[in-house]
Amino acid sequence: MITGLNHITLAVSDLERSLHFYTQVLGLKGHVKWDSGAYLSAGDLWLCLSCDEPCPKNDYTHFAFDIAASDFDACCTRLKDAGVPQWKMNKSEGRSVYILDPDGHKLEIHVGSLESRLKALKSKPYSGLVWL
Repeated sequence: MITGLNHITLAVSDLERSLHFYTQVLGLKGHVKWDSGAYLSAGDLWLCLSCDEPCPKNDYTHFAFDIAASDFDACCTRLKDAGVPQWKMNKSEGRSVYILDPDGHKLEIHVGSLESRLKALKSKPYSGLVWL
């Protein structure tokens, strides 16, 4: 039985550029790096950066990071000041900013939880929503 998410590995074209983005711009904690990769963490999330050729995606697939509501505005300012591009405007429950990393991976910085999303769906359900 699966008990949780273990880690996420992202292909990156320039390790130093991605390390700077994830540690200095987003504030993830760096643990180790080697010639072709690095391990970082955000809370309990383990992120591996692996040198490879990133494959651009045109679909909605993305990774969302948690942030405290009290830190959201400062984070958005830091992202804007760093010139981090946005790929989507938020239309869902909770405050979110949707950004691209240096290789075009789609990321979201989100204030909220599964519980807050489900609560919002009770008052404003998605089209065709069925509770499981």
